[in-house]
Amino acid sequence: MGCNDDQFRIVIVGGGIAGLTAAIALRGPNRHITVLERSRMLHETGALISLQPNASKLVTAWGLDPFLKSAQPLIDRGFRIFDKTGNVVSEVPLRTERFGADRVLYHRQDLHAALRDAATSTTLAGEPVHIRTAAGVVSCLPEEGIVILKDGEQVQGDLVVGADGIKSVIRSAVLGAEDAPKHPPIPTGLSAYRVLMPLSLLQNIPNLPPSVTKWDPAITSMVMGGDRRVIMGPGRGGDLYGLVALVPDATADKQDDSDDNSWVRPGSKKELQAAYEGFPQWLLDLFGTAPDADIGLWQLRDIDPLPRWSRGRTIVIGDAAHAMLPTQGQGASQSMEDAEALAAFLEGVTGRPSEKNVTDALQKVWDARFERVSLIQAYSRQQAKPATEAGSNTVTLNPGEFLAYNCDYNGAVDWLARQKAKEAKA
Repeated sequence: MGCNDDQFRIVIVGGGIAGLTAAIALRGPNRHITVLERSRMLHETGALISLQPNASKLVTAWGLDPFLKSAQPLIDRGFRIFDKTGNVVSEVPLRTERFGADRVLYHRQDLHAALRDAATSTTLAGEPVHIRTAAGVVSCLPEEGIVILKDGEQVQGDLVVGADGIKSVIRSAVLGAEDAPKHPPIPTGLSAYRVLMPLSLLQNIPNLPPSVTKWDPAITSMVMGGDRRVIMGPGRGGDLYGLVALVPDATADKQDDSDDNSWVRPGSKKELQAAYEGFPQWLLDLFGTAPDADIGLWQLRDIDPLPRWSRGRTIVIGDAAHAMLPTQGQGASQSMEDAEALAAFLEGVTGRPSEKNVTDALQKVWDARFERVSLIQAYSRQQAKPATEAGSNTVTLNPGEFLAYNCDYNGAVDWLARQKAKEAKA
């Protein structure tokens, strides 16, 4: 697919959820969008993922609902919270009318495939996105909008979007040699067991609360005690069941970043059950039902708020800009908010933009996004702290506490206007 000299050339580094969403949001007349993905894009990591109401509103506005039907979405109608003894201590209902959209559950592979189909479709505005796989980016000249591939090829754009994750090459270029070393991915002191298995395997677990396996409508179950918590629920139209179990990280002093799998290792049900000794037997039985081959252990890292997201013609978004813990399920949703902000502030650009056109738009993205997303990062860290008082089974953490701030969102332009109105009243 060629590019005309008068087209707005957009280069997106990273073909994950953040990169594909940005490509979709930025599609429009007289624009040529290229996604550079280092892998061969054969599959995404297998796990369940949620889009919160703030993101569900955006995907509907982009016309993606027909594509997402193929991803077998499940509407989540609330959280049911159990304490360490297995008693229900709190329920947080999720109603469409509260935020204007639903919390929707997907298998990550299905969501990724649907977004890829949408990006390359001929039915959305503008020309289809050009996705180049096996195109690893090793460096970037952010002022010039040039990215350099592993084989030495240079790709130039009027805008470069770094959506290349927590180990971002583009972030290092944007921050520069002085600031980049000050903002590495940080071990958070937590690891997460992630398990995905057929929902049918849960049928014979004795004393399993019926709501735990409920999928029509779905309910997310949470079990909390001290510094441990489990978040679990159904996916893929009720065929699968996924859980994430947080535990103190036993490998925080091991800083091996030599390859992409350095933060991941196989887990085992025996380790997982031992970590939750003293929790309800039905939870331990649920862990025991999972095949060992389907249990992975991830060291959880995030990054501190950055001093900037952009330099010249280049900006970072998603995990490259603000990687956060999964405790609020906002990672993918915040990436989509970034994409919407980029699209909103570049809406009027249909031809080759000047550097000032680009830098002015990227500054507006920063103004609209940085404070909000940094606070959500902080909320996610706060929710990773012990969920119960010392020596007590009483759950002191309410996951509904931050729902209004997170989900009452209608796009970057509206958010910026609301913040300015608040400042005027102060």
